[in-house]
Amino acid sequence: MTVTYSSKVANATFFGFHRLLLRWKGSIYKLLYREFIVFATLYTAISVLYRFFLTGSQKRFFEKLAIYCDKYAEQIPVTFVLGFYVTLVVNRWWNQFVNLPWPDRLMLLISSCVQGRDEYGRLLRRTLMRYVNLTSLLIFRSVSTAVYKRFPTMDHVVG
Repeated sequence: MTVTYSSKVANATFFGFHRLLLRWKGSIYKLLYREFIVFATLYTAISVLYRFFLTGSQKRFFEKLAIYCDKYAEQIPVTFVLGFYVTLVVNRWWNQFVNLPWPDRLMLLISSCVQGRDEYGRLLRRTLMRYVNLTSLLIFRSVSTAVYKRFPTMDHVVG
């Protein structure tokens, strides 16, 4: 998802960053509010049940159950899960980087396949590379706000 206020994110100060978190579009709160509401509701329900409705023996049984669950929760270390998550994030970033269009490779392919040292061959190679650059520009305009600000209309692209 493209966030339209990415320039404000890049220029945010340390103490002004909390204001960016309160923006709804693209916010972490928008992503997690449902899970948080479910968690808070279940936690409150279990806490009220434990404090007001369970007897002494039932509380001891609940505490033993909680200790049992905590013992088995320690078998999956947090560092392993965090490492797995970081690996997924880095792999996703690397795949995006690798899939960026690099015009140099295509330029080398065009220059080796389009023959001719005359004016027609030179113009054909130049025209093909201009089409490649135009295609890259149109793709980057739809993804990057910086490129869109540099080329806001098709007249700017033509210019």
